[in-house]
Amino acid sequence: MPVIDDIEQRHGEMRAWRRHIHAHPELAFEEHGTSDFVAARLAEFGVAVERGWATTGIVGTLSNGDGPAIALRADMDALPIHEAGDAPHRSTCDGRMHACGHDGHTAMLLGAARYLALSRRFRGTVHFIFQPAEENEAGGRVMVEQGLFSAHPVEAVYGMHNWPGLDTGRFAVRAGPFMAAADSFEATIIGRGGHAAMPHTVIDPIVAAAAIVGALQTITSRTVHPLDAAVVSVACFHAGAISNVIPDTAVIAGTARALRAEVRDHLETSVRRLITAVARAHGADAEVRYHRGYPATVNHPAAVEQARAAAAAVVGASEVDPDPMPSMGAEDFAYMLERTPGCYIWLGNGPAEGGRVLHSPRYDFNDVILPIGASYWARLVETVLA
Repeated sequence: MPVIDDIEQRHGEMRAWRRHIHAHPELAFEEHGTSDFVAARLAEFGVAVERGWATTGIVGTLSNGDGPAIALRADMDALPIHEAGDAPHRSTCDGRMHACGHDGHTAMLLGAARYLALSRRFRGTVHFIFQPAEENEAGGRVMVEQGLFSAHPVEAVYGMHNWPGLDTGRFAVRAGPFMAAADSFEATIIGRGGHAAMPHTVIDPIVAAAAIVGALQTITSRTVHPLDAAVVSVACFHAGAISNVIPDTAVIAGTARALRAEVRDHLETSVRRLITAVARAHGADAEVRYHRGYPATVNHPAAVEQARAAAAAVVGASEVDPDPMPSMGAEDFAYMLERTPGCYIWLGNGPAEGGRVLHSPRYDFNDVILPIGASYWARLVETVLA
């Protein structure tokens, strides 16, 4: 069973939806126009619409007789990035763009909702979750904490993300940890400043911070099992303002990521211990702040098998990678998977050439995959709710 004919015939309509959303990007919890657009389309399809989840989120509900319930989720928010491309549908809002493909995710789920509302080749209930604020602000967590799955109990929840670098229209999914937990840390190294020509009279926080940056790299290389995935990266280093003055303080900040909870705990303990110890070795003090971010995205085996079957029904089994390497990127769909079984899958967006990767100002969603993704959603519903 390839791409569904009815969905393919509506390719142009989905493309128009996607490009409208792309041209009008909105940041986390500000997706008012996008939410209005989605709600209007769902109402046209005859899908019941519930608004106000996590401010701008929507849950659309479609039932067809007695049976279990499942949920399908798409994210709607954009990023604070200035778009570098020159496509006719480029962002009309300076400093904001859909650099992660959430415009395409929304359009694909709308396409599936339209098809399912007309065909009704399933028994049970489908909840279409249009989630705000996936980028850094944890809109998925907010929806869960507001009682999403208490109000709408489901047997499983499913998510999907386009994936640059994966061949156009090819799927990839695996059971277990699929995307990483993402934490952040910041440390202020407190020394004693003075004249740069008289370093013996100061406690140099820059030298201490530089030593800390190097030492942090030993956490993953020397304290984590070689077969366990872990990342500790320093991404910010701020100190001083003039070339002949050693400052009182230096600030470093970065991210720590892991696929397993035990490794995540180890990274936090190690980051705190190492920063404090190295600072003291240089005669300085350290104030360490560590923030737990998104948990790991962990797929449930039974839901993965259902997702693989649905993907294979659309593109063929040979075009479904059953064991891709996990990503150290993070995803707040993880909060939904902590609450109920489910599966997150990648859909190939094609070559990532010329810097056209996620979160790049040159990124654009590949409209070719719109009917593929919408057909996957439809076949998934028809498979699980047969």
